[in-house]
Amino acid sequence: MSESLPDLREAKNRLQEASSYLRIEEIIDRKIELEDLVAQPEFWDDVKSAKKLSQELAEISEDITVFQNLNLKIEDAETLVDLASEEGDDAILAEANQLLHDIENDFTELELRSLFTGEHDERDAVCHIQSGEGGTEAQDWAEMLVRMYQRWAEQKGLSFDVTAVSEGTEAGISSAEFIVTGRRAYGMLQSEHGVHRLVRISPFNKQANRHTSFASMHVVPFFEEVPDQIDIEETELRIDTYRSSGAGGQHVNVTDSAVRITHLPTGVVVSCQNERSQHQNKEKCMQMLASKLHDLERQQREDEIASIRGENKNVGFGSQIRSYVMQPYQMVKDLRTNFEIGAVENVLNGQIDPFIESYLRWVRSESTEIS
Repeated sequence: MSESLPDLREAKNRLQEASSYLRIEEIIDRKIELEDLVAQPEFWDDVKSAKKLSQELAEISEDITVFQNLNLKIEDAETLVDLASEEGDDAILAEANQLLHDIENDFTELELRSLFTGEHDERDAVCHIQSGEGGTEAQDWAEMLVRMYQRWAEQKGLSFDVTAVSEGTEAGISSAEFIVTGRRAYGMLQSEHGVHRLVRISPFNKQANRHTSFASMHVVPFFEEVPDQIDIEETELRIDTYRSSGAGGQHVNVTDSAVRITHLPTGVVVSCQNERSQHQNKEKCMQMLASKLHDLERQQREDEIASIRGENKNVGFGSQIRSYVMQPYQMVKDLRTNFEIGAVENVLNGQIDPFIESYLRWVRSESTEIS
């Protein structure tokens, strides 16, 4: 044979590591437990609970299947390597090397799953985009960001539900609130929390001057039920109802029963205008309010810990995280990880996975250094 035989020991070691960080033995036991529950005649008596458990079963079944398929591929590669060694066949060896290349790609995907270790990473995400100073330019940029995340969600097979939109004065939007539903939606979108900066030739300026626009993205995990630690008193709420407005099919389903809730002690405001009834809009608002208040408490705890440690934390909502430059050159750069891509249009069309992955790896490296 003209090529040396590949060594499969590294692949086997990585598979063993994957078994540990995916908690394979633990989730196999959980899968058996859930399958027994699903088989019970009264399982669907509580529809809400049944849907939640069914989703959990589907998710852990997916993790187990990915792991088992990878294990089978490694066994197949080992068989091919042994066969190539016995027969001295370069064609069989080439097939083994191709399979090992596929295995490497599978490991990359599998190891990405290990980066989602946060308490709420598996949850849906509540997102709020707010245009910054700059009038029409910033409002157009805010709408471009909403479109970017919508396209990303579509590419990932996630549900994208706009709950409220405030239209811009001439173009674009002043703000938008939306919920992204699907596995690890929050785990992925937490990387997008912060201020996004756009540099381009202004489409609204006859002199074609270069213009810088800002818009902020706020992301919190979504809670369908109010967490026990969040106490929301009706007396602390101001509830306003109003006629929905927006760009119809582009943004929202127009209704006559929009709801806005203000939490008076904190000033947190949520609104929903896309449900069919005022009751449904209020229920969605309460879920979003609980999500934001839960995140506010988390931020306060982190700030207290940072103060005790004497840390100067500058990772809040006002921090700029990413720059999108369309003129005088093409570049999108994450200012935390220094990851950058030249294909700006691809990014604006929803191809943000490389930024999400680099952020998650950066967070892991930062936490490792601290510990």
